[in-house]
Amino acid sequence: MPDTSLIRPTVAVLIPCYNEEVAVGQVVHGFRAALPDAAIYVYDNNSRDRTCEVARAAGAIVRTEPQQGKGHVIRRMFADIDADYYVLVDGDATYEAEAAGALMDLMRRTGSDMVNAVRVTDRDAAYRRGHVLGNRVLTGLVTMIFGKRLSDMLSGYRVFSRRYVKSFPAMSTGFETETELTVHALQLHMPMAEMPTRYVERQPGSVSALRTYHDGIRILAFIIRLVKQERPMLFFCIVAGVLLLLGLAFGIPVIADFMRMGSVPRLPTAVLATGFVLLSAMSVTCGLILDTVALARLEAKRLAYLALPPPLRLD
Repeated sequence: MPDTSLIRPTVAVLIPCYNEEVAVGQVVHGFRAALPDAAIYVYDNNSRDRTCEVARAAGAIVRTEPQQGKGHVIRRMFADIDADYYVLVDGDATYEAEAAGALMDLMRRTGSDMVNAVRVTDRDAAYRRGHVLGNRVLTGLVTMIFGKRLSDMLSGYRVFSRRYVKSFPAMSTGFETETELTVHALQLHMPMAEMPTRYVERQPGSVSALRTYHDGIRILAFIIRLVKQERPMLFFCIVAGVLLLLGLAFGIPVIADFMRMGSVPRLPTAVLATGFVLLSAMSVTCGLILDTVALARLEAKRLAYLALPPPLRLD
């Protein structure tokens, strides 16, 4: 059996950027120092400043993705680049580049397909108002549905194996891509790990493209859509429960009138209640059918994942 300690894996650092001329140079230099053998790619997403020039001057391989949105950029990066390991990080210099080596070591020690860098900070300016609560709520919701195996779902700093990247469907378009990255690992029960890393505020003159409430609502809507697609029985049973409660709320008074008077004086209400109950039954039926479809899709994803070689491991 070959000694995996002598094998030098290829590493690609992937940096999606939008108007990050203030910080991208520092990010490239930081990861060049932390991972000197890695290829560093900066994918520009229609920046209106000098992001491309600064990144290129810092020594990065610069490419562009014209479709606006972080999800589009990640889809393009994952499709274009081949490596054994992928380090994904935002280009805003808020993440700890010096931790990249430790993240890689943890990846190889544990044989994980994803290592998540958990953001830890003692600076109030690092998190905008509402971000901490929003992250906790959204992370809690996803882990409650898909499995509690990580604590910072919205971190933009992660390390992936090749088989993770090449089996990732990448269907999201914007900032909800972190949710999709997390659910993909949880749904396929991939080996994964976490490590705390330092998180700091943006540099002066650097502006985040994240809109707290708009993108928070968009992420929540994406989670609901994922539940419908990946846990249809759960989704449609919840819908069926709501419809059944509405049917009972309208129907019980009608039944009480019939028991008391022997007639149905409120026929429209009776028809409405019957409709809600029938819709409830149809919702359960839809859930049963789509649950079979979702299982077939999950099996296809799992087979695509298993078709690729596992990450190198330090034993």
